Amino acid sequence: MAIDEPSTIGIEEEYLLVDLETRDLYVDPPEAFMKTCRWLLGEHVTPEFLRCQIEVGTRVCETIAEARHELAFYRRTIAAEAKRHGMGLVAASTHPIADWSTQVTTDKERYTQLARDLRAVARRLLICGMHVHVSVPDDELRIDLHGQLTYFLPHLLALSTSSPFWRGSNTGLKSYRSSISIELPRAGLPQTFGSAGEYNRMVDLLVDLNCIEDATKIWWDLRPSARFPTLEMRIADICTRLEDGIAIAATFQSIVHMLTTLKRKNQRWRQYLPPLIAENRWLAQLNGVSGELIDFGRGESVPFSDLMEELIALIADEADALGCLAEVERLRVIAAEGTSADRQLDIFNRAMADGADQREALCRVVDHLIVETLEGCEAS
Repeated sequence: MAIDEPSTIGIEEEYLLVDLETRDLYVDPPEAFMKTCRWLLGEHVTPEFLRCQIEVGTRVCETIAEARHELAFYRRTIAAEAKRHGMGLVAASTHPIADWSTQVTTDKERYTQLARDLRAVARRLLICGMHVHVSVPDDELRIDLHGQLTYFLPHLLALSTSSPFWRGSNTGLKSYRSSISIELPRAGLPQTFGSAGEYNRMVDLLVDLNCIEDATKIWWDLRPSARFPTLEMRIADICTRLEDGIAIAATFQSIVHMLTTLKRKNQRWRQYLPPLIAENRWLAQLNGVSGELIDFGRGESVPFSDLMEELIALIADEADALGCLAEVERLRVIAAEGTSADRQLDIFNRAMADGADQREALCRVVDHLIVETLEGCEAS
């Protein structure tokens, strides 16, 4: 098949800055670091809510290969500059040992307002994620697909999990970030709407009531972008391995186009009750790719690896047409080797078995994350 309309994709990633000596977060990086990053990467790099974080965003990319190339460049460029200041770069959604209460907020009006509005909830947001934008120019189609895509969000979360630790403890979850992020207002699984007008009326009412300044303060796991004619997938943890993140982004883009293909045939994906999708969201953050999700059509729990094979088959034609079938098929590698969360837990458990104390074992996890963040990011 062919894709009738040009499809573009953009990816945002959030990283943590780590003190190479202590392995804890670098609470207040020097101004020269950010200044140099901005000089090297321009508008594609920005500070985040906390000073220990940094965010990058690709250009509007025609292909997933373009996005991969850009993110690899961003990761290695920022890591090299960070190293000059005694810092390491970590792509993980939580830091194994850091304490949110000791972090410093970035001095920027938007973040100052955020801290004022959200109070303790904002101060706990020591988390990083990956956001993927896929172009859907038509307003009505964008809202229609927005409602259908909710079904697939737990699958994407399971594939991305990278946050098993929080404040020096094993949480027992593969994605603890998901529990932190859902504390935000207007967060979690998205609402569904019958039309673009209905969505716009909701946003306008919230603005008129001074609840939000604009639609950027809607933090759902999936949202119509407030700045671009895109659907923005926000449920994913940041993947430590760049190739895993690229595979998930390609999968999301292919799902969008699969649903668009159904729409043109006057068909649509069945929508299930929000509590059922929420149950799969919980199972995904709890177990990642090593557990099961509920197949609502069958009415039974199914190993994630089985669902993954079904998903690959479902979107293979669209992925092939988009030129990202190899990236989508990488889902098999993620399922077989585990996610970043699985590898972090394995390193921690092996260190403890070797006689390390808890702090030392967690520091070994940090060392692993620093190395894996740059895996596959070498200049070609």
